[in-house]
Amino acid sequence: MEYSDSLIYIAEIIGTIAFASSGALVAIRKNMDLLGVLVLGMTTALGGGLLRDLVLDIHPPRMFENPSYTVVAISTSLILFIYIYFNRYVLYRNFINIYEKVMNFLDALGLGIFTVVGINTALSVNMGDNRFLLVFVGMMTGVGGGLVRDILAQEMPSILVKQIYATASLIGAIIYVVLMPYFPAYILMAVCTAIIVAIRMLSVYFNWNLPKISE
Repeated sequence: MEYSDSLIYIAEIIGTIAFASSGALVAIRKNMDLLGVLVLGMTTALGGGLLRDLVLDIHPPRMFENPSYTVVAISTSLILFIYIYFNRYVLYRNFINIYEKVMNFLDALGLGIFTVVGINTALSVNMGDNRFLLVFVGMMTGVGGGLVRDILAQEMPSILVKQIYATASLIGAIIYVVLMPYFPAYILMAVCTAIIVAIRMLSVYFNWNLPKISE
């Protein structure tokens, strides 16, 4: 594995842990059983990548070629379930604020990492000439897992109602694609991930939202 490939793999593992944690925590809050927690954690972590690979015509999808992503997602979800099962107080009273902050950060981190990883995956299969595709695939990889999570948890998808979410992914993806000719991939990955996370967390802190019509 080359140096750049190693960095991308490490970023994917970090993103997998972040999104699996996000999915597992939602499942726990929804009172799902152990299987539900594992399924929601796994689909949140791997859903965006699966959609990306289908769009890019990568067969079989990479989650099936390298089982380490699935193992990491399931392990993360299981560890969270066991910890909270024996420490249920973390879901109540003063700990709920900490829970919300942790959820938002994990969601933002996964969003940032998978957006840039999605673009890199498209580049690795020679799609670099199609800038629109790069941005689209980056966004799909970033928001796809959370979309699947919310549907399975019977919630309105975050990308449709939450503070700036998909827009953060879009901005990061556009910056990545625009600066692609001028900077190495590992620098763009770090910078654009940080930008996406910063936009997402600022939108949560200041309650930024896109315009919508209220009754």
